[in-house]
Amino acid sequence: MKANIAVLPGDGVGPEIMAQALRVLAKIGEKFGHEFVTKEGLIGGIAIDEIGNSFPDATRQLCEQSDAILLAAVGGYKWDNPTAPDRPERGLLAMRKHFELFANLRPVKTYPALAAYVPLRADLLEGVDILFVRELTGGAYFGPRKEMGDGDDAYDTMLYSRAEVERVANVAFRAAQMRRKKLTSVDKANVLASMRLWRSTVVKVHEEYSDVALDHVLVDACAMHLLTRPASFDVVLAENMFGDILSDEASVLAGSLGMLPSASLGATAFGLYEPVHGSAPDIAGKNIANPIGMFLSVALMLRYSLQLEAEAQAIETAIDAVLADGLRTRDIARPGEDSATTTEFTDAVLAKF
Repeated sequence: MKANIAVLPGDGVGPEIMAQALRVLAKIGEKFGHEFVTKEGLIGGIAIDEIGNSFPDATRQLCEQSDAILLAAVGGYKWDNPTAPDRPERGLLAMRKHFELFANLRPVKTYPALAAYVPLRADLLEGVDILFVRELTGGAYFGPRKEMGDGDDAYDTMLYSRAEVERVANVAFRAAQMRRKKLTSVDKANVLASMRLWRSTVVKVHEEYSDVALDHVLVDACAMHLLTRPASFDVVLAENMFGDILSDEASVLAGSLGMLPSASLGATAFGLYEPVHGSAPDIAGKNIANPIGMFLSVALMLRYSLQLEAEAQAIETAIDAVLADGLRTRDIARPGEDSATTTEFTDAVLAKF
């Protein structure tokens, strides 16, 4: 097959991990007989510097003409002024909103080879395989707000409509049907009116998925359960901010935030794929960033947007094999243990195909 991929390296370690991810994608194309046409665009801080806009029109048009988007990272110290008229993160939020990518899928699993590197007892990690489904275009991140400016107060509004909750709940229930048929909906319904609407809507949608077991957990309890009984979760559905925080917390189960991929999906096969970690400006240019989250994001793209399951599994299997061989990037190496560079880790993954 032939597919057009919009490539957005972004800021910080983004260009480094994207370059290696494209090597992996090219290898998959060679091995399975596909043609992946990649075209690069600007987003985030570099786009502000060069174009004056964190999500330029040219990048929007490039993405509109593509079958999927690969993005590495945005942001950095250089653009950290909270009062600036444009910020790198706004480009990412604008892109999600423009393409109506309302469901963010963040898989988290444990790797037996890394069990000793995780700050939890090994018995708690057995069988951990969680899929977070985070609502992506609503809540406090997108609701009405008042910036502080020169005043002494500011606010952000957690706003949801029933339709917004319904559509992401359907994604989560369908995912649960394909997995272990259990869905945990996270809210704060004991305090927030928006979360009472969230819970009642999820209960209503559940009527269409009688084969899936549903339970409701308050967000603070969920944060605790992720570290005390993580294997009890299958699919976790959460609103935008809660899903952001909880899935980052769960990265400790995998060994590092650098291990986690994500897929942002809408009503069609088109999607945005990016690692969960940030731009890590402190290690940018050092060739030591962990590329696993980026590689697994490529795998999610192959699976969800291009329907290439065998190809996605080939990447995942290669990563598992390299970790089993004992190769580690710096973030998942023990103190004093030798670590691989970004390029060296990629070379090892490519050798497994």
